[in-house]
Amino acid sequence: MNATLATLLAAVASAAVTVAAEAAPQPSPNAQGSAIVVQDQASLRAAPRDGAQQQASLWQGEVLEVRGERLDYLQVWDHKRERGGFIRASDVRRVALTEAEGPALLAVMRFVQDAPGAEALGIGMTAAYLQAAPAKALAGVEGAQAFDALGTFADRLARRASVAVPGKASGATLSAHLDVANGYGVRFATYEVEGRMQVCYEGEAFRRLLAMPVADAEQRARAALALTRPECINPDLPAHERAKVTTWQAEVLERVDVANLPGYLRNRVQMRRASVWGAAAFQQARKNVADPAVAAAAARALTELSGVSKAELPDEDQAAYNDAAMRVSAVRWALVPAVATTAAAGARPTLLTEPGAPGETCVLLVDAQHNAKAPLLRRCTYGVVWAASASTNREGTAVALAVQPMEGWRELWVLRKTEGGWLADVLPPAATTPETGVAEWAGWVPGGQQMLVAREARGQGRYRKSFEVVRLDGLTTERVTGDVTALPLFQRWQDPAWKRQTLSLR
Repeated sequence: MNATLATLLAAVASAAVTVAAEAAPQPSPNAQGSAIVVQDQASLRAAPRDGAQQQASLWQGEVLEVRGERLDYLQVWDHKRERGGFIRASDVRRVALTEAEGPALLAVMRFVQDAPGAEALGIGMTAAYLQAAPAKALAGVEGAQAFDALGTFADRLARRASVAVPGKASGATLSAHLDVANGYGVRFATYEVEGRMQVCYEGEAFRRLLAMPVADAEQRARAALALTRPECINPDLPAHERAKVTTWQAEVLERVDVANLPGYLRNRVQMRRASVWGAAAFQQARKNVADPAVAAAAARALTELSGVSKAELPDEDQAAYNDAAMRVSAVRWALVPAVATTAAAGARPTLLTEPGAPGETCVLLVDAQHNAKAPLLRRCTYGVVWAASASTNREGTAVALAVQPMEGWRELWVLRKTEGGWLADVLPPAATTPETGVAEWAGWVPGGQQMLVAREARGQGRYRKSFEVVRLDGLTTERVTGDVTALPLFQRWQDPAWKRQTLSLR
């Protein structure tokens, strides 16, 4: 079993699992089959004795060529290291790679699929099955199970590597398991995100699974969820390439029929769809915020989120639900048509928007005495300006506006009147590196000194939702709570339209 999985996958695509002679070292004429290492740090020794010199330390999933037996040891050859030696028979599982052995290998693969920490071993067993099984089996249900298992092993290993706690022992084990997977042709992408490395499986097995008519709904759902992980999008992609990825993700998720899925899995697919369609709405809005496709994408995102059943939401999916809600909330103003405005006849200021430099949108504050050529205030941004969100307080001294600079992150602009003129302040969802979050105006408190704000964000590994009474002068928070009913001002002065449309009260 010396061929890589890449070779095997290519062979499956042509309906024949064959190993080209030039693709792998030739086995010895004395070969007696193969053996897969089942223990981490198994010792390859120079002689069949515990006290013999250790030639190498082997890891689960590695494959060896068996050339003989001595006592309770196997004499093997390691093609990866080009080295021979002896290994305890109990540290390996011998495989003949014959068609008759296929069902036994499939059974072991299924068992290991549910064993966290045994991903490298599972990849080795899957490779053995792919080589032993006939092409007819690989094109059927058993083949779908094999690709589902392979993708699951690789994706789980990538997740382990991304969240691993720093440590010499754990780091060495993960590094070795990744090397074993790479030895079989399983490929990973690595990105730097906020000073740490994000490891992601490139998804070949899952893509092949989605192309198989025999794959069932649960297998397709697992494949689609793994292929559309938001943290596995290259953060350095330019905007037009990221938009292509989002379109592809939406297409992948559409291949999943959620009708017959278990409730928790259906929820996961719908939450991911909501996030992806929210991203699509933002990307389309950057090109043309008035495009009907923006509202259509936002509506689809809201529909998918509304379809999530909270009663079937496990604790481990609560974070994903909150993130999906914030991503949809960030684009919810796309569902409210912006009303064209001109300079008001009275004293109350209004907002206009106009193009600035390429890619920029400029916000102009005007009134009866100050038109677009000489506005009270002009501020430009490369973010999406949701003009329909503009709200002016009763005193005419402050205007709140939703501006979205990136996917899943919407800020609140507060334009306020001071003795020296009008100023623009920005209230972010949280005082952290932008990840996912929404800050939204929730109402004005009479007197022109305070406003109500709802903020929700995830940053630096923490999630926080708050309802605040904010002073307009400096945007300082006077009162804050996680329970909206605990603030009398919120109960009395929250805006009815905000209460009806917001996702913060979900």
